[in-house]
Amino acid sequence: MDWHELEKTKVTALREMAKEKLEMEGVSGMHKDQLVEALAHAMGIERPHKVAVGGDKTKIKQEIRALKQKRVVALDQHDHEELHKVRHDIHKLKRKLRRMARLQG
Repeated sequence: MDWHELEKTKVTALREMAKEKLEMEGVSGMHKDQLVEALAHAMGIERPHKVAVGGDKTKIKQEIRALKQKRVVALDQHDHEELHKVRHDIHKLKRKLRRMARLQG
């Protein structure tokens, strides 16, 4: 079992698992995140961290900063078509960053 499976498991099942298999006490008063932490620690499972995969994160962030400057110029000039295009491009790049960040573990 890994961290993701613990996160997906229902609280009642986590409590039963903690009581039966690991003989932990006080699990009935714990919240789900506390249960997951305690079970993972008892089972020796490390918490995964997010890692950007599949692209150059700094390059994308630089592009977003440049587009934000273009957005300010478009706002000042009341150029609605350019503003819409720039906002759309910023949105696409931010979504690309989020897709790149995946859980590793």
